[in-house]
Amino acid sequence: MRMPVVHYFAFGSNMNPERVRTRGLLFDAISGARLDGYRLTFDKAAPEHPRSGHANIAWDPEDVVEGVLYRLADPEQILRMDPFERTPVNYSREVVRVVVDGCDEVAWTYIANPARLRPHARPERAYLSHLLAGRPWLSPRYFDRLAMWPLADADGGT
Repeated sequence: MRMPVVHYFAFGSNMNPERVRTRGLLFDAISGARLDGYRLTFDKAAPEHPRSGHANIAWDPEDVVEGVLYRLADPEQILRMDPFERTPVNYSREVVRVVVDGCDEVAWTYIANPARLRPHARPERAYLSHLLAGRPWLSPRYFDRLAMWPLADADGGT
């Protein structure tokens, strides 16, 4: 019998716990986690933000993505996130293995559908601020990397 997935790994704007709460996700614990073998990108196109990109992850055996791991109040809670991620149109919900405190955990995460990608896009400052709200659960090095990310609204976009 399979155990239900009871964690949600957020690497994008849902690293902001307040954003997640306003979206109605119920969780009872929060921690930092990392996803090995992936890199963070901002190549997910959003029609409401035509000059910028939203967070996504891409396979890269040499990189790592850090994020916020929410322990869901019950396994069905993840369904509350699907409308916000516009699953399955914009993102697909996938199970990944993340590392938290040296131990492996399985977790849901969202990966952008290839048809929704905009290569070389950059995040807007307001969007990136949601990622930076995850600071308590990120390593200083990763946080600094995010804080220095080139912005779409810093130079007129790309």
